[in-house]
Amino acid sequence: MSVSRNARRTGQTLDKQWHLATDDFEVGVTELEFSIFRVSAAFERWQADCLGCCHGQPFSGTDTALLHVIRMHDRPKGISELARLLKRDDLSNLQYSTRKLLKAGLIEKSRQAGSKKDVTYQVSAVGRDVTDRYARFRQELLISMTRATAGSTDFESLARALNMMSAMYDQASCVAATHRLPL
Repeated sequence: MSVSRNARRTGQTLDKQWHLATDDFEVGVTELEFSIFRVSAAFERWQADCLGCCHGQPFSGTDTALLHVIRMHDRPKGISELARLLKRDDLSNLQYSTRKLLKAGLIEKSRQAGSKKDVTYQVSAVGRDVTDRYARFRQELLISMTRATAGSTDFESLARALNMMSAMYDQASCVAATHRLPL
């Protein structure tokens, strides 16, 4: 069981009891969730700051992720595919980010052959140069740091665990949506 508030005051260890966790297992899940919050915020800052090193305009982490996903496999992608790949359902926010990237000249529209309404996006020559510079900065700044932990950290296992958690959150979200209280 988690340590009491009294134990914390006496300096024995951290108090981990609170409204989201009633036993050690729940404490572990809650600690994981708060780690995800912190990692997510740090990752968003990292993406925005790294892209800032490569391009003068301010971009968000979402803008940066969208740019890299558009470049992924060097083939055009439509907004629905981008949403699916980023596991996003807020199309209006993705469209806003897409407009920012278009205005900055990092991506360009392309139309599918034979289709007049299916717009896809691909990186422009400027976008290719910026994402290449981003990759070099990433190698120099981030990859060099992560290589130092390569012996103690199994990144593939971490990725699998996070993907599994993502699927569980999606399923729990679907169930919660079916039981949502009326407004």
